[in-house]
Amino acid sequence: MGISEERVVAVIMVGGPTKGTRFRPLSLNVPKPLFPLAGQPMVHHPILACRRIPNLVQIYLIGFYEEREFALYVSAISNELRLPVRYLREDKPHGSAGGLYSFRDYIMEEDPSHIVLLNCDVCSSFPLPDMLEAHKRYGGLGTVLVIKVSAESANQFGELVADPVTNELLHYTEKPETFVSDRINCGVYIFTPDIFTAIQSVFTLRKETSNLRRMNSFEALQSATKTLPADYVRLDQDILSPLAGKKKLYTYETLDFWEQIKTPGISLRCSALYLAQYRHISPHLLATGNGSKSPTIIGDVYIHPSAKVHPSAKIGPNVSISANARIGAGVRLISCIILDDVEIKENAVVMHAIVGWKSSIGRWSRVQAEGDYNAKLGITILGEAVAVEDEVVVVNSIVLPNKTLNVSVQEEIIL
Repeated sequence: MGISEERVVAVIMVGGPTKGTRFRPLSLNVPKPLFPLAGQPMVHHPILACRRIPNLVQIYLIGFYEEREFALYVSAISNELRLPVRYLREDKPHGSAGGLYSFRDYIMEEDPSHIVLLNCDVCSSFPLPDMLEAHKRYGGLGTVLVIKVSAESANQFGELVADPVTNELLHYTEKPETFVSDRINCGVYIFTPDIFTAIQSVFTLRKETSNLRRMNSFEALQSATKTLPADYVRLDQDILSPLAGKKKLYTYETLDFWEQIKTPGISLRCSALYLAQYRHISPHLLATGNGSKSPTIIGDVYIHPSAKVHPSAKIGPNVSISANARIGAGVRLISCIILDDVEIKENAVVMHAIVGWKSSIGRWSRVQAEGDYNAKLGITILGEAVAVEDEVVVVNSIVLPNKTLNVSVQEEIIL
């Protein structure tokens, strides 16, 4: 296939409502992939990254949310990018590779030369055009985006060993108990269509193994509790591990930022990373102001055009203000996400926090945390329609939706 015939299809795995439980209470209101980071839905960032791939012809979102939950967003982003974006709903979880395989007929309709596969809950600069060029040079079945992390944190992810000269993937193990490598899998891949043959081989092997097995009833019961469904195939354990060291898989290392968006605390950090990236790719999205006719802006700040911010407010760094928010006189916002229809009244302070939809913060109140993104109560979270009354201080706490706080709280989870 010549350069003029190259066609790329991108697939973004978005998961479903049984996932994202660590993202509560924020995922109670909106599917996790549509939660805004730096003013844009989480899934918007990998979609924009895919848009930069040469010869991209289609983007699919695959998950098991109800189709209606994505309908408005998919329609809007397709029109905005003038590129087909389609949501495909799994009938049940099939695993990262099984989900891809179950929609192989849709993906192959465009006769792609390459398939880009991403996980939605990854925050990255997504160096996809450069990664695609490397993938074509390698000439293998697939290329995995990798990054170097601290040895202490590596075992939380898939660790891998690659040839330092050829970048061939030599060994892969998912969340090992003992240290293997400080290079980890970023959850971003580029494959040739032969990936479907590799997945089919897993199905075939499982079927043959099942047919050959002769067990008594007790052994069968024991096996049933351990064996995955035949149509559930994991990309990491079932594809990457067996193919490592067979000159089929290669790695591409990024030196830029990368995070896995597991919790609200990490999402606040990722919002900061994307705001900083706007400086280079979308500077028009960043607010400016010096405190005369518009608020004082410090560092990277996004303000939705429909939000109302008093000129005496001081905003930033790392602040995202969503649609129809109202920010009063003398308000100070630092490192926070303010969601739709929030009202923050005069002289309130919000720092290291996420303020949920339709919530209100009273005059001279403080909603704040220490800013440890990895700690359970490292940031303060207000769920939807939480009312913090005047002169109340909320520190290192999580407040579930529809609560009213008229007394100060610290290090509490308000149910």
